[in-house]
Amino acid sequence: MKKVLAILLAIAMIAAMAACAQKAAPADETKTSGETTSTAGETVDDTADDTADTASSESYKIFLITMDQMDQYWTNIDAGCKKAAEELGNVEYQWTAPDVKDDAKQIEMINNAVANGANAILLAANGPEAVNDALKEASAAGVQIVYVDSPANFTPSVATFSTDNTAAGKTAGQTMIDQLAAKGITEGKIGIVSVNAATASTVARDDGFRSAFEGTKFELQESQYCDGDAARSKDAASAFIADGCVGVFGCNEGSTVGVGNAIKESGADVVGVGFDSSDNVLELINEGCLYATMVQNPDVMGYEGVKAAVAALQGGTADGAVTDTGVTVVTK
Repeated sequence: MKKVLAILLAIAMIAAMAACAQKAAPADETKTSGETTSTAGETVDDTADDTADTASSESYKIFLITMDQMDQYWTNIDAGCKKAAEELGNVEYQWTAPDVKDDAKQIEMINNAVANGANAILLAANGPEAVNDALKEASAAGVQIVYVDSPANFTPSVATFSTDNTAAGKTAGQTMIDQLAAKGITEGKIGIVSVNAATASTVARDDGFRSAFEGTKFELQESQYCDGDAARSKDAASAFIADGCVGVFGCNEGSTVGVGNAIKESGADVVGVGFDSSDNVLELINEGCLYATMVQNPDVMGYEGVKAAVAALQGGTADGAVTDTGVTVVTK
């Protein structure tokens, strides 16, 4: 009897051990914290995936603040910003600007953007100095600053995307010289209609334009500042034409439209060269009232500006690098 009981006990113990062995997990299915096993038994670290998901799901508020809302040029920067925001998918984007070029109004726009939770501001500064205090406060609040078209002097900034305006202005000057030479004109008065004496981009265009005439017999007149207003620019250009100028240069879109309209109204054989492109500018070129215009790439400025802002917000480079977005000479 005792021998039978011993045999039964041994059988029970063997069965229990077999059951335990069946419940044990295979070694290649064991995982540690932060890991998951693929169907092929390969270990994949999902901690990085969780981090990436968190980063990609974080959204940012980005404001574009331009000098004004008057020129079609700014709508092209806005279009580039929108394209980048749509591609990124985690950007809440808004364009805001004063109705006219005004330092106080642009400062108000910067302050409002910060108050509304901006993570980054893309700025086309009306002047290099006036907005610096507002930008300093924005930066202190953690807002990243990216310059498009025209920078302020405030640093640090993430980057600047703009035209090499001095070089582009010199190209505009040489374009006018070449066209005057084609007409047999090698001397005479040259007029310049610009925005103001502070905006960095147009001041650089003015300087570059003048440099092209060094060593020639042409007489460059004092620049007339009309804040980019087409009607006032037309009056200034008309005065240059009445004074016998053989060529007139417009430093921005509004100035260019004014120059073209003045030449059109006067009927004079004056070479008009401008800066920027719009439906009005291209129409004036097609009509022969303007010879050429320097076309920038504002959509590239906006597109690259938003991408750079988000990269900086995610810990990327913010070294204030300046990128020349290029210019093209457009004639009829």
